[in-house]
Amino acid sequence: MNLITRHLVAHILGFTAIVGFALVAVYTFISFVAEIDETGQGGFGVAQLLTYSLLMLPSGLYTLMPIIALLGTLMGLGALAGQNEITAMRAGGVTLLRIGGAALLSGVLLGAVAVALGDWLAPAGAQAARNYKSEARSGVSAGVAARPVWLRDGEHVLHIRRLLAEDHIAEVEIYSLQADLSLASVITASEGRYMDGVWRLSDVRRTRFESGRTQASDQAQLDWPAGVAPDVLRLFVLEADSLSAPGLVRLISYLEDNDLDTGSYRLSLWRKLMAPLTVIAMMLFAVPFVLGSQRDSGAGQRMLIGILIGLGFYVINEVTASLGQLYAWHPALAAGLPTGLLAVLAVQRLSRTR
Repeated sequence: MNLITRHLVAHILGFTAIVGFALVAVYTFISFVAEIDETGQGGFGVAQLLTYSLLMLPSGLYTLMPIIALLGTLMGLGALAGQNEITAMRAGGVTLLRIGGAALLSGVLLGAVAVALGDWLAPAGAQAARNYKSEARSGVSAGVAARPVWLRDGEHVLHIRRLLAEDHIAEVEIYSLQADLSLASVITASEGRYMDGVWRLSDVRRTRFESGRTQASDQAQLDWPAGVAPDVLRLFVLEADSLSAPGLVRLISYLEDNDLDTGSYRLSLWRKLMAPLTVIAMMLFAVPFVLGSQRDSGAGQRMLIGILIGLGFYVINEVTASLGQLYAWHPALAAGLPTGLLAVLAVQRLSRTR
């Protein structure tokens, strides 16, 4: 990387950091105000809401990353254009391809940050925020399912009324089905713990349905094969935005093995995979605005253009994802169509800019 490229990348990333700080601060403040009505429930007060909002910062940054990248590129290159540095570079033989390459390199670096946010920081922060909020309100972690959990394990259907931890369940019902989906037996247990590769159930009552009669038996303990492992159980009760890409892959595999619908989770996975590419496409798309008809515009005008483009892309991206689910598009198409069109448009505009 030579001096000019480093100079371009430094300007783009520097302004991107400033824009990111400003937008995340506004986003967090708006989220804080929106949640203020929930204070006073249990031990969830203003101080707890502030902590919750801070824990949600990585999620906010991840959500805003495309528009931050767009605005950062507009402002960074715009500042250079305003000081006639871009003109001097072009006069000195710096090609448009080289300037676009600097924006592309900046996009790759920010794309790596988006991957880290989407796969680690944002899911961990969102889950920690939910746990903290639930514990402040009721003293029970959000990791403990507040609703009944239904799972399928081959010919068995599990109903877990209380999830105490990913390896500790209570008030469990296991329904075993025959080939014609008629009920073969029901197992109820007061408690279950994952030990040595099996679920060890306590205070068990098994009821079998055979030839028009029922047969019940009680056992102090019963080892149940762990078709549903603790990691799957944990993933199943988390919100999609709290799952990393490997977690989504593991959950999709479990759902496929049990012939369950994977559509929404596949879409979430593809949207995570598209996030860094969206950042790169946004930064390339911003270059022609600075080098073309908008090179003499002020910072305020460039900011307005960037915000309008970013909001427009966000709306189109959400609508496309919803249409994809509605009309059963392939999740890669539903998640990647807006990004693909944006990238094509960026390359076309860049090739026509003089």
